Amino acid sequence: MLDVQSGAAAETAAPETGAGPPEGSPPGVPLRPYVLVAGVLCALYFLYSWVQYEQFRTPSWDLGIFNQSVRAYAELRAPVVDIKGPGFLILGDHFSPVTALLAPLYWIWSSPLALLFAQAALFAASAVVVGRTAQQVLGSRAAGLGLTVAYGLSWGLQEAVKSDFHEIAFAVPLLALTCRALLLGRWTAAVAWSAPLVLVKEDMGLTVAMVGAVLFVRGQKRLGAALAAFGAAFFALTVLVLIPAASRVGQYDYWAKIEKSSEGADVSFAHAVLSSLGSDVKWEMLFFLVGITGFLALRSPLMLLVLPTLGWRFLSQDPNHWGMIWHYSAILMPVVFLALVDAVRAVRTSPRSWLVAYGKVAVPVVTAVSIVVALDLPLRELLRSETYRTDTRTLDARRAVDAVPKGASVETNVTLMAHLTADRTVYWVGGAKGVSPDFLALDLDSGWSQPVTDPVQLAASLHPEARYEVSVRAGQFAVLRRV
Repeated sequence: MLDVQSGAAAETAAPETGAGPPEGSPPGVPLRPYVLVAGVLCALYFLYSWVQYEQFRTPSWDLGIFNQSVRAYAELRAPVVDIKGPGFLILGDHFSPVTALLAPLYWIWSSPLALLFAQAALFAASAVVVGRTAQQVLGSRAAGLGLTVAYGLSWGLQEAVKSDFHEIAFAVPLLALTCRALLLGRWTAAVAWSAPLVLVKEDMGLTVAMVGAVLFVRGQKRLGAALAAFGAAFFALTVLVLIPAASRVGQYDYWAKIEKSSEGADVSFAHAVLSSLGSDVKWEMLFFLVGITGFLALRSPLMLLVLPTLGWRFLSQDPNHWGMIWHYSAILMPVVFLALVDAVRAVRTSPRSWLVAYGKVAVPVVTAVSIVVALDLPLRELLRSETYRTDTRTLDARRAVDAVPKGASVETNVTLMAHLTADRTVYWVGGAKGVSPDFLALDLDSGWSQPVTDPVQLAASLHPEARYEVSVRAGQFAVLRRV
């Protein structure tokens, strides 16, 4: 269904000889309205993240992991993440050196909240790119501002905000800028914006290769082939050489997400493909991905850029990768919304009158539907007064964190983890083999196969070589000190 002729460069693009307006100031597209909308979006994203953090609702260990790695970069150290294991080099897990760019921010604000703010700002900045591009290509400020709101409230971005910080925060604006360049026929700019994606995460090399494929389809065969080769080669270099070289086990562990079932049994490639086709959760995610554009985005070659991410997610045996939750769909949002812009422009000259009529109403309908759908997404929590109430559990958690001295080593589980990483050495509970931390700070009600009633006995099972005693007990939280 891809329309290889849609959005031909000659329609709106300025030639790359410099005759057209500069990239930063498209004709007739003011910056201020989009910055104002983006400012509101940034505030909403960060407010949600801040409330979730302050109330100890962190959904996974990822925020603690990224905080440890960025803290290491800020201290000019190798990105060692003790949460993954004592002395664990994070580049042997995922290849995301782009997070080192957050080190200067961490010098100013040494808190996980700095990472959450950076992500909110990056997401909001991508909304400016999407909206202004829509106005420039479609010639309508209403369409531009409408799509800015629709994109900013999209389920992919909201679920990413709910999932705390991840490295893909950098990929979202880079992909928006890449798609913008492709829509405007600025081929060199498309290469320049897409190439850094290989430093965001190892799988993004395949997305870069797809940018090359779009360039090839748009007539830039030599440039497209070169970029596709670069992306594919960097992907191979990363997963076959760089990550294994930094890994303790000498290999890229995440192949197992495709090759092993959740029970640990071997899975053939054919079985992975067939099982992916039979998953309702995966198809629901795909339906909502293209459905938020009224399915019109399918007419744009830009949709080629979603294939690598959808491919590994469909093949993965990990249920966390399948549906609409977590952060995995955030990088798809700028692609599908700008693919919609490309398609709306293309159908204006369609010989099918019904398609022309559909193109005329697509943007306002998509905007209205996105706002309605957003009422059932994470940011809706900001409209509820109970979201801001500090309950007893939160007070108990704060007391537990305060009981661990700054500079100490501590073993903990998810609830308290991110709050301890800024100024303490933090280990994952059960993952500090060969180390006897100064403290154990435990949420006794979260993450255990059965309720923990005796924290001292638990400490003895985790570290039989040491002895711990309870120093603070606050509700469901217990802090134990090594004696």
